[in-house]
Amino acid sequence: MPELKCSVQTCAHNQNFLCDLDSIKVGGESAKEPKETCCDSFVERKDSGYSNSMKTASDCSCVDCKAVDCTYNNQCKCEAGKISVEGHDANSTDATECATFHC
Repeated sequence: MPELKCSVQTCAHNQNFLCDLDSIKVGGESAKEPKETCCDSFVERKDSGYSNSMKTASDCSCVDCKAVDCTYNNQCKCEAGKISVEGHDANSTDATECATFHC
């Protein structure tokens, strides 16, 4: 599993730059650059604070990746050692991206 860092603080799954999901989905089937990818697991945070969820965020997650032209994609699984999901002030999946994507 790749080490996952997430700067999308507007996502309900983000806890201190980590994701509370065990697995995320990266979209961008025809992507040729990072901005053409997205985190399909993004859910907009409805309140201004972090959730009091009992779920624990981890620095590692399985990544189901549809960006088939990415160097790190092996049969729709990410094999990068570390990935970064970004999206300052994102309010939809389209405002996020896998910054690690490399064609």
